[in-house]
Amino acid sequence: MEQRLFLNNSHIQITLTVSKPSIGIARVVKSHLFAILASAGLASAAAATEAVNLIMVDQPGCAYCMAWEDEIAPAYPNTAEGRYAPLLRADLRDGPPNGVEYARRVNFTPTFILIRDGQEIARMEGYVGEDFFWPLYSKLLEDNTDFRPAVN
Repeated sequence: MEQRLFLNNSHIQITLTVSKPSIGIARVVKSHLFAILASAGLASAAAATEAVNLIMVDQPGCAYCMAWEDEIAPAYPNTAEGRYAPLLRADLRDGPPNGVEYARRVNFTPTFILIRDGQEIARMEGYVGEDFFWPLYSKLLEDNTDFRPAVN
């Protein structure tokens, strides 16, 4: 499992890949990055390090999880939503990743949980197809974060 932190503005581009993600490690890296960027006068870039992630909770044999994997997963990291909230994965039986607290128990798979600083801020349960996923997920991001989709 990998966690990626992207920071990209007109001055710099940073990609950090952590092979064994933990929210604690991500916080330390982000705080150091914030200090470096702030001292370099890149305060707007430093503010962008406030990370929101999407955790997909799944389990082996989940047909709806497999459908999401086929229909959404390949495109997800290339979308505005995927860049704003990089995907982490968690197995239902293993509980939340280290450093993450869910607001309530996960009972269904897939469940998509938005987290900020290790705390759940919103969730979406189930998957009924890509035609419903994208508008519902975009609305979830808009209602619970500062994400705004590009206007075409």
